[in-house]
Amino acid sequence: MSQQNPLPTIAILGAGNLGRSIIAGLIKSGYPADKLWATAKHDPRLQKYKKDFHIHITTDNHHAAQFADVIIFAVKPTVLIDVVKEVQDIISKRKPLIISVAAGVQIESIARAALVDVPIIRAMPNTPTQLRLGAIGLCANAIVKEGDCNTAESIFDTIGVTCWVKQEELMDVVTALSGCGPAYFFLLMEALQQAAEEFGLPEEAARLLTLQTAVGAAQMALESEHSPSQLRQHVTSPGGTTEKALSVLEKHNFSALMKEALEAAIERAKEMANKY
Repeated sequence: MSQQNPLPTIAILGAGNLGRSIIAGLIKSGYPADKLWATAKHDPRLQKYKKDFHIHITTDNHHAAQFADVIIFAVKPTVLIDVVKEVQDIISKRKPLIISVAAGVQIESIARAALVDVPIIRAMPNTPTQLRLGAIGLCANAIVKEGDCNTAESIFDTIGVTCWVKQEELMDVVTALSGCGPAYFFLLMEALQQAAEEFGLPEEAARLLTLQTAVGAAQMALESEHSPSQLRQHVTSPGGTTEKALSVLEKHNFSALMKEALEAAIERAKEMANKY
């Protein structure tokens, strides 16, 4: 994490799996444990955090928030507003940077619950953050300053890559793309492995070849100067096996199907935003 002087104290309220990923990423990046607080309803989980990371722990959100320069709300969307209200007096007093990772809850809703103008950043991480390979979309309100953006980037860069969007409505697209995205790839892997097994490959061979092919393709796309479309063309020899396989996908409108899937996820994200 980029060095700041002094480093902000960060409180992660509702530290479940994502909260643990953030804590682990920060600690591995060299962030001081005594600058981190975590809260959770269940004390055994907190004790595990204490043992593994030597950070401050408490079951009391209010207690943790009173020390924080940055409050990360890592609770479920259904309870986010209640938790913001729970620490509203601390927010009014300290005016911390607020970061929410609750899917579907808009910045305006958080601001109304806070009852005071504070910098608010909304983040949409995905599950590979558990391996520090996440893709995290970020959006900020007008009060957020460059230093706040740098702080948020420094936090999330420890668990993946970050990407800012200027219009908050585009966070629904981020949710549909990278938030839901791992499931799309898992489904593709599942289908490829199953098909290979049905054509005679042993289960372990089918699994290994499927997963390593996915890893290799993703790494090539990340490191190459070429677009995915160009890379696909490089693999596709005229009249060859790849061309034949892709023609089947094209016949069934694969691109249109993926667009329809994203559209369905975007619409559901909008429904959730209206609900919360």
